Amino acid sequence: MDVAALRRLYPDAFRTPWRGRLAVVAATAAVLGLAAVAMVRLDFSPARLLGGLGRLADFSLMMVPPSAGGRFWDFLHALGETLAIAFLGTLTAAVLAFPMAFLAARNVVPNVFVHFAARRSLDVFRSVDVLIWALIWINVVGLGPFAGALAIACSDFGALGKLFSEAVETVDRKAAEGVSASGGSNLHRIRFGIVPAVLPVLGSQVLYYFESNTRSATIIGIVGAGGIGQYLTELIRVLELQQVAFLVLMILVTVAAIDAISSRLRRALIGEQAR
Repeated sequence: MDVAALRRLYPDAFRTPWRGRLAVVAATAAVLGLAAVAMVRLDFSPARLLGGLGRLADFSLMMVPPSAGGRFWDFLHALGETLAIAFLGTLTAAVLAFPMAFLAARNVVPNVFVHFAARRSLDVFRSVDVLIWALIWINVVGLGPFAGALAIACSDFGALGKLFSEAVETVDRKAAEGVSASGGSNLHRIRFGIVPAVLPVLGSQVLYYFESNTRSATIIGIVGAGGIGQYLTELIRVLELQQVAFLVLMILVTVAAIDAISSRLRRALIGEQAR
């Protein structure tokens, strides 16, 4: 059948409601309008951007060649401190988020008040950025890597708790129902029916956050929370850009290595064959 015949037989399938078209046009106009307002309020200027490209080229030339400036071992120690901050912060967040996730999961805790309180608590921790947590903990425990680890732990506690709870809620219920049918308690249902099913997913998420927190630990070091970020902010201020380039290369190599290792571990956890 040709298109004309199909149109005669099924007119509704070829008819686009005017309300749907109007909604698409209105949504597009709203997005474009908001973008225009944001550009005006933020003083966005293509001329300023193009004018700054020359300055950016000057900075790039000042970074060549990258040089440690005789401080390689100091930089390496700071990089190790950054990795320690990321590892300890991620591990602490995962340990705290694991039990909290079961309280926030509807299929584990049917009590609406407990579920609501757990969810909102995770929202509070997740809504505060890691830099804000770093500034808070610096004022509480002082400058240094301990504040950085606490900042990452607080920020990731909310994020991992939400991801963990969603993984628990989407787990196949057959295993848990089988444990309950065989006379197991609610604790047995969680331990033998839910935890083994979600553990590979949770492990994969923790590995991903450790990889991401390696970069976050670099950023929070700029505000005084330890690690290689302290060297970065110091060297940028005095325009020692060759050493800045060397630090950036160290961070890139480290993140690439962690990404390669964690990708293999994630595939192993979820049952895929490592390539």
